[in-house]
Amino acid sequence: MGVDERAQAGLFLAMQYPVEVPGVTVSNFLRTAKTAIDGEAPKLRTWIKEVKEAMGQLRMDPVFAERNVNEGFSGGEKKRHEILQMELLKPKMAILDETDSGLDVDALKVVSEGVNRVKENSEVGVMLITHYTRILRYIKPDQVHVFINGRVAESGGPELADRLENEGYDRYQGAQV
Repeated sequence: MGVDERAQAGLFLAMQYPVEVPGVTVSNFLRTAKTAIDGEAPKLRTWIKEVKEAMGQLRMDPVFAERNVNEGFSGGEKKRHEILQMELLKPKMAILDETDSGLDVDALKVVSEGVNRVKENSEVGVMLITHYTRILRYIKPDQVHVFINGRVAESGGPELADRLENEGYDRYQGAQV
C-alpha cells in the first residue's frame, strides 16, 4: 500500500527522526492530512478549536501552527508535533518509532502524557519501539516484545522490560530466531 492508503486505513507512523517540510505550515499540513484521511475537510470552526486545545495540552505555543513543518523545531517540538498529529488524525494503529529519542525529561513527560491521553480517549493500538525503559515509566505497556533480526525473540508483560533494563540484551547475541 502507498503511504496515503495506509493512512486512510488507519495506520499512523511517528518516525525517530521526523523530516522537515519547508513551505508547508503545521496548520495546513494537519488540515490537509485530516481531509485526506476522512475524505472531507473538517469544519473550520470546530477544527481550529480542536487544534488549539490539543496544542495546549501538549504545551505547544500556538505560533507553531504557522511555522513550517518541523523546520527549526527542537527534538521535543518535533515529537510533540507528532503526538499532535496522532491526536488529531485519530488512527486505528500508531507505530511510535523511538519517540523518546532526543527528549529531555520535561519533553518526555509531556509527550508521554499525550500518548496516554490518546490511548484513553480512543481505541488506538500503540506499538512503541524503544531501546530504553525510561519512557516506560510514563507509558505502561500491556505487552513487551524483543525483536532480534526482524523476529520476535521473546514476549512478556512489563516485567520483561524491567529485566532487559537490568540484564541487557546479551543473552540474545547470536540468537537464531
